[in-house]
Amino acid sequence: MVRFSVVVSTLPMPSGLSGRSDVVRIGLPLLRSEADACAWGRALRARPLLTQAPERSRRKPVQDFFFTPVQSMLDAIEHHGGSMQAVLADDRHTRNCHPVHRAWALDAVPTYLAARARHETAGYPVTLPVTAEWVGLSRLRQPDTRGVVQYERTAWCRRYATRDGSVREIWIPSMGSAKENRSKAEIAAAAAIAATGVPARGSFGEPYRKVENEAVQPQRVRVIGVGLADGKPLVLADWDVEEAVRQFEEHAKERYAAVLDGQALRPGSDCTTCEGLLGCTALPEVPGLLGVPAPRRPRKRRSVSISDLRAYKSCPARFHLTRALYIKDGRTENEAIRRGRAVDAWLNDRHGQDARTPCRNVPLPTELPGLTGAELGPAVRMVEEHRAFCPLDGLPESELVRTQWRLAAYDPVVDVVVIADPDLLYTEAGGWVWRETKTASRRTWEGRSLLREYPQLALAVLLMAAGVPGGDPRRSRIELEILRENGSVCEEFDPFDQATRDEAGEIVAGLAAGWASDETYSPSPGDHCADCEVRRWCTASGEPR
Repeated sequence: MVRFSVVVSTLPMPSGLSGRSDVVRIGLPLLRSEADACAWGRALRARPLLTQAPERSRRKPVQDFFFTPVQSMLDAIEHHGGSMQAVLADDRHTRNCHPVHRAWALDAVPTYLAARARHETAGYPVTLPVTAEWVGLSRLRQPDTRGVVQYERTAWCRRYATRDGSVREIWIPSMGSAKENRSKAEIAAAAAIAATGVPARGSFGEPYRKVENEAVQPQRVRVIGVGLADGKPLVLADWDVEEAVRQFEEHAKERYAAVLDGQALRPGSDCTTCEGLLGCTALPEVPGLLGVPAPRRPRKRRSVSISDLRAYKSCPARFHLTRALYIKDGRTENEAIRRGRAVDAWLNDRHGQDARTPCRNVPLPTELPGLTGAELGPAVRMVEEHRAFCPLDGLPESELVRTQWRLAAYDPVVDVVVIADPDLLYTEAGGWVWRETKTASRRTWEGRSLLREYPQLALAVLLMAAGVPGGDPRRSRIELEILRENGSVCEEFDPFDQATRDEAGEIVAGLAAGWASDETYSPSPGDHCADCEVRRWCTASGEPR
């Protein structure tokens, strides 16, 4: 039996929570180490019977999880004996899905089933679908020092076993290709659930319970990733039960404990799903930040960034598919985008080094990831232009420097967590400087406002004016560094200037107005369809199906 080590926990409980904290449930995503993860928020999330009080809306006007319709159709085929043709024609499985999401799902189902068939023809034993979840359950006679009476380890996946139950397989779908970079902790955790988990069922607000008392214990387990675009299965683990338990002890056990006892606060992406948001002291609350009214009908809490809002303005359908569902066809980005990404990555790496060396004192790059030899020259010249504006030049060692440090603020009017990722934040004599760096092939039209050209600056103005990230307002500012092959510039903005704040508020509200109230995400066809990542599934684009 796989168990957690018992340690004393002093997890602080915020106000605004109701329910039970004596049941712990940790799925594979909580084990991932992510740069902007909130340890305290994830510890709360691992206690699924705690909910926000007063209760918040969880309404979804449209499905926002990519695998839901695929799961429904696979269940109908694998567990209820439906034919693929009949199931794909049954609209009940794609109810509440965007039409483009539905079209994508209809492609994903046969791709997944073909991957299953391909796996078996590679010499693996035939496995059959398993209905009940496998859950690592540890039920204690009395609460431990964490106050927990039941520990639950879960794995979001499809489950299969040989007819005699001696082999179990966990299949984990991915959007494009199978993920080869899953952590050892995640793989070991999944394998341990297959090896020692018991058939169990649970529902929202309830603990898991065993549904079979005499389940066959497996002798071997496999963890298999599968891409829903290329249909290629990837065996991530193929172990006997003893090895699976050993791998859990070595790679996953401490990670589970770290999740349970996390206390560090880090506002960011985790805030959207956090039941403790209303009692959190770390997330700044800025009523009216987006400048739009509350929706007519409350809905599930969301997050949004300026890049999200710009994507929405271009095409609501494309926004929903690529930003909410993360569905993309895997096409290569154009040269300008790849060049900007490569230059940003090099600058971030340089500015994030412990040894704070100005960029003028390091050699220029001889290669940049994602760029061909012919594309390298312009990017290197842009890096060279940056040397004149590098903020590390003359910056005292006592000042803070943060690259791509995620900032977040909560707008309670629309129940939205607003996200920003400054290219660079650094302190200067008690104030904070927010630096955005852009690459450009030509000069910006002089008659156009830079805040409108780069609306990330408009959001930066509103956040800094509201006290995010803090610091002395008299010494805080926003910088825009525009890198060209020649003639680069660095502009400054005062976020506390009233005219600048008014313009910024108008820009952000204009971008957020449609997004905040939209519940259908209708396509907006145009020239941008040519490079759209979901064009092949969208009838409005003119792409033949």
